[in-house]
Amino acid sequence: MTVSCWQRREVERLTADYVVVGAGIVGSYAAMCLSQTGADVVLTDAREPAAGASGRNAGFLLSGLVQLYHEAVAAYGRPVAREMWQLSVETRELALALARQFGVPAKRCGAYRLAGSRREARALAQAARAMEADGFPALFRQGDPWGWGFQATLHTPDDGVVHPVELVRAIVAHSGATLVEHNEIWEIVPRKSGVLVRGSRADVEARGALLALNAYAPLLCPALEELVRPVRGQVLVTAPLAERVLDGAGYANWGYEYFRQLDDGRFLLGGGRRRFRRQEVGWEDRVTHSVQGELATFLRRYFPEVAAQSVTMRWSGVMGFTPDGLPLVGRLPGARGAVVAVGFNGHGMGLGLKVAERAVDLLLADTSPGVLGLERLQ
Repeated sequence: MTVSCWQRREVERLTADYVVVGAGIVGSYAAMCLSQTGADVVLTDAREPAAGASGRNAGFLLSGLVQLYHEAVAAYGRPVAREMWQLSVETRELALALARQFGVPAKRCGAYRLAGSRREARALAQAARAMEADGFPALFRQGDPWGWGFQATLHTPDDGVVHPVELVRAIVAHSGATLVEHNEIWEIVPRKSGVLVRGSRADVEARGALLALNAYAPLLCPALEELVRPVRGQVLVTAPLAERVLDGAGYANWGYEYFRQLDDGRFLLGGGRRRFRRQEVGWEDRVTHSVQGELATFLRRYFPEVAAQSVTMRWSGVMGFTPDGLPLVGRLPGARGAVVAVGFNGHGMGLGLKVAERAVDLLLADTSPGVLGLERLQ
């Protein structure tokens, strides 16, 4: 955000031990962790909790990364791949526990990776073998037990789904932090004693700041422009189906399509950007005929009974992608009192909670975030 001299006005001035910018899944949980130390915490957002990607996803709690497991091993080495997979497992278990604690709709229903081609089927088989060798449950099956037309399935039985907005709102409500909504932040000013976070409604002076802006981080922090790329994802939801066609979370075609049937019978489908990746880069919140048409084609091919239903909602959300596919945690260049936790590559619900803990540890105790460290890409 930028602000003109005509727009700048007197704002509320707050002080706190720590300020967290961004009230999505990462920022809300980071605020909770900071408050649990006895610190005075302000949580602020340009809109309201879960207004961004945290409230626009499919609500999947999946183990893993963008890549299949053996691909991650090849890209990062086995120790890093295993650590990241374990981090996602711990995030999933923590999310399910928080959902139970706060009465948020969630369930452990399993997830299915579905192969749309023979090559993808071979990759799923290889991934299953690699996961099992490292102790991660994975069940590979040739063919399609539902008769949808896929080549193979990879089942991860412990994964689950959650109502993402209710989870974020519950965390905020129980965080102990002071929430300041509709306060778009336009500047982070380093101070000897910490930072000054300047916003449209309130300025917050604090000992430290944690920036959980994901895809929007480069708009506030130009130093992150080459490290976090905004990518739009699009979703549709149909009218309720008369019968259940799927229990669990579904991923297909190398993860470019993802779907689930909601508890009320509606069918949610996201993705469709594989042929339109270049046009889906940016911060604009809109749906496009090309991507929505791709989603409709997917439904007609694999779920004709769903395609016959009317679409009742369409939306988009902006994800933050990093050059190497791993999240970033580190001190903001030029403002040592500020820590960033960004770049979740479409897996913020699957990794965000435990990544937030690493960001909090860095802010409070200067504990290294390990493989997530920002310095690896600088």
